[in-house]
Amino acid sequence: MQVIATAGHVDHGKSTLVRALTGMEPDRWAEERRRGMTIDLGYAWTTLPSGEQVAFVDVPGHERFTTNMLAGVGPVPAVLLVIAADEGWAAQTDEHVRALDALGVGHGLVAVTRSDLADPIAAIDQARERLASTTLAGIRGVAVSGQTGAGLEELRAALDALVCGLQPADTEARIRLWVDRSFSVRGSGTVVTGTLAAGTLRRNDVLELGESTVTVRALQRLGQPAAAVAAPARVAVNLRAIGSKDVRRGDALLTPEAWRRTTTADFRFDGADVPSHVVAHIGAAAVPARVRDLGSSERPGSSIVRLVFDSPLPLQVGDRVLLRDPGRRQVIGGATVLDPAPPWLRRRGAAKARAASLATGDGSADTGAELARRGVASRAFLRAIGVPVGDLLPPGVTAAGSWLVTDTLWQEWLSGLRAAVERRPSALLDAGINHADLVRLLKLEDSQLLTALIQSCPELEDTGGRVRKRGSAPALRPDLDKAVSRLLASLHEEPFAAPEQQRLVALGLGRRELGAAAAAQAILLLPGDIALLPTAPGDAAERLRDLPQPFTLSAARQALGTTRRVAVPLLEHLDRVGLTERVDGDLRRLRVPAAVRP
Repeated sequence: MQVIATAGHVDHGKSTLVRALTGMEPDRWAEERRRGMTIDLGYAWTTLPSGEQVAFVDVPGHERFTTNMLAGVGPVPAVLLVIAADEGWAAQTDEHVRALDALGVGHGLVAVTRSDLADPIAAIDQARERLASTTLAGIRGVAVSGQTGAGLEELRAALDALVCGLQPADTEARIRLWVDRSFSVRGSGTVVTGTLAAGTLRRNDVLELGESTVTVRALQRLGQPAAAVAAPARVAVNLRAIGSKDVRRGDALLTPEAWRRTTTADFRFDGADVPSHVVAHIGAAAVPARVRDLGSSERPGSSIVRLVFDSPLPLQVGDRVLLRDPGRRQVIGGATVLDPAPPWLRRRGAAKARAASLATGDGSADTGAELARRGVASRAFLRAIGVPVGDLLPPGVTAAGSWLVTDTLWQEWLSGLRAAVERRPSALLDAGINHADLVRLLKLEDSQLLTALIQSCPELEDTGGRVRKRGSAPALRPDLDKAVSRLLASLHEEPFAAPEQQRLVALGLGRRELGAAAAAQAILLLPGDIALLPTAPGDAAERLRDLPQPFTLSAARQALGTTRRVAVPLLEHLDRVGLTERVDGDLRRLRVPAAVRP
């Protein structure tokens, strides 16, 4: 199945021609039939001689309903341009063609209607001349009459050839269904319609709609129920748990977590000067936007612009957007999405530099080019903006888990990581650099990147969330290391003569310094800022072994040659580590190892 939109001036016979081709009435509203003109979008379908089915989106031709026309034309790949033989090229014919050209529609047919009332050759020649400078240049013209039926078989054959030449849709792609109608059906609830350009919709699918999620209750294709509908197709979707008033034309049903909705995007604009405020049309959406001209593009007659939308849109690289001037109410040109997730422009000259980086972009989704500009991106992010990521990576790209990084940036990070580990920090204790500091220092977007960087550096190790040189022990700051060395020298002479606080301060050892020295296992720190040699527990046990067991605190103090200030916390420490144990009251004894017990 393929979907084709009609286009052309009001009252040139679009609806009559669709009715003649399909036998269906595309004008849905009584007001349209009363006035004899299409106001909103109409739909009809038929089977071509080859057996291929084609659905027509019949759009209004009157200037006042241009927005409705664009909602119908936006998502379709081909157009049936209708021109009346007795009137020829008209105002809205020109407006519709400008819109089709801006959207990049390159497939279609010219149907010259009322060929029973005037010679169609002149209208076909005129159309060929007017279309020569557009994306529809060279399309075939067919003369028909909706009243007499003349030329309809030739038109059907031409439609067959047109449909066969269209690019097949990717039925495995993620869903982005632009809603062009929303209404309520008694007993079923909310139904929305749209043109499915890619992917496959299935009953019970869960989809995103704005900030909400909805479930597909039922599907229809060409008026018939279906368990699944593959693109391209006109489809009606019955949604659960949402009111029809909560869904508007221009909303999009999306595959969950597969799209990035954005309010800011950078484009290549093909046209003359763009005003500061426009209405951007994509799919069935029409969203006001502010424009910032960033600079010229390498393509003649185009420029790089940034659009800031009033509401978020699910855009991807290569999307084609039509821009209209809301003041003059006319199409001013088309624009191609180059970056749907651009960086902020805060510094002087940033806009010019940004334009230069995008100047050669053509809107093609290329992984290598995208990473060359960004430096790093996750696979999920690239897919969300429409950049395919295959198993085979482009040259100059390194994979780090779910992230892709250019080799240039990867080497910069490696150099920064090594330098950070080499550089002695200002902290009292150098036990390595923690992950959070390294992520911040290297400006990494995810800790997964840091893990991959550490793994690629065999000279580094990650111990307890801290990164340091492999095999190195925690080290004290040089000035603190010297102060601790002086303390240890005095303790080697008298192991249990812990200095008073005044002496510690004179050595430059406050509480923070003592804590750092203890963390580095350079000293044994007991309550009351009692600083001893790390070997003090074992040395004390050897001296206490010579005492009659059990022994008193006083006897222990004398054996150790120290004061009560030191002996009390030291004996409590020996109790905690299991070298001594209390027997009765103030009496203790050394614990005999289990291996030598009787």
